[in-house]
Amino acid sequence: MIVIAIAAPLSARQAPADPTAKQGEADAKQAGEALAKRAAERLAALQREAESLAKQERTLLVELRRLEVDREIRSEELAKIQRDIAGVQKQLAAAGVRAQALQGEADRQRPDVEARFVQLYKMGRAGYWRLLLDVNSLRDVGRAYRTAAALGRIDRDRAEEHRRTLAALTTERATLEARAKDLAGLQKKAQAASAAVERAVAARTTLVQSIDARRDLNAQLTGELQDAQQKLQATIAQAAAGRPSSPAVLPLRPFQGALPWPAEGVVSSRFGRQPAAAAGPAVRNGIELSLPEGHPVRAVHEGTVAYADPFSGYGNLVIVEHADKSYSLYGHLGSVAVKKGEKVEQGTVVGLAGRNPAGNPALYFELRVDGRPVDPLQWLKR
Repeated sequence: MIVIAIAAPLSARQAPADPTAKQGEADAKQAGEALAKRAAERLAALQREAESLAKQERTLLVELRRLEVDREIRSEELAKIQRDIAGVQKQLAAAGVRAQALQGEADRQRPDVEARFVQLYKMGRAGYWRLLLDVNSLRDVGRAYRTAAALGRIDRDRAEEHRRTLAALTTERATLEARAKDLAGLQKKAQAASAAVERAVAARTTLVQSIDARRDLNAQLTGELQDAQQKLQATIAQAAAGRPSSPAVLPLRPFQGALPWPAEGVVSSRFGRQPAAAAGPAVRNGIELSLPEGHPVRAVHEGTVAYADPFSGYGNLVIVEHADKSYSLYGHLGSVAVKKGEKVEQGTVVGLAGRNPAGNPALYFELRVDGRPVDPLQWLKR
């Protein structure tokens, strides 16, 4: 019996494994896992920040409530002082009326007192006792003695009453004026204390609003990063199964405040409007770092090189486009180490530091988010 072996169709047989494809899948999986690790670390940092912000806000709200109670107390103290001042002002007004009455009484008494003093002066040192010299009988002497004593006592009483009137007027005015002065001082202190509490309340209210805004941003960034993490997990799963997948990427925005510096150096020129005496443009869209020439410059985030050539005013310039249409720019490079269209990871050397137009060793670094330049110092690690 002749056995005829029929070869199976090529499509039914297992194709030989392609080592290059396997290596690409392994590299894609490894890159995805590295990005997933970065995403998980950043998510953990954002969660810690969210917990810290919530704790700060709770503390501030307690302090704000305490300040509001203090403000109410200060307001009541100030109202009481104002009521006291109004009462003293009424007392001063009444004292003024009494003072006018006392002054009128003093003015009424003065002519009579002055007349009596003049009469006594004319009568000499003996005064009313001269009446005793004009009597002939003992009975008249007793009557004259009693008359002289009564007249002297009347004069003394009038003089003493006048003195007391003037003294009472002076004392009452001085007392009320001193009280008014004390209350005015208390009012100033109470107003200063109230103003200080108002400023403290306003400052803490602004801080709470700032924390609320930061918490909202934190929640937004966490959501973006969680979406990116899910896509990464899908990419890793596809790579593990040997299926083609799109390159794994992470958005830039969730890494605000956590990006690595492109190089170690000293900030020699800051973002924004420059002093009148500063060299270069009046408004700078990035920062300039002073660092040794030839120092490696690294990408702060993964992306695709969109530009890698000389550019007027920036020397050799590299622009990296990131996943969410954000860009990082690296200027004043002495040499470029990447090409347009090349994929770069965080930490990839994009070039070596060169010199700025003034001839000083420097690196220009700029970040653009949603097409607008942002202050890199708010995005880089502190």
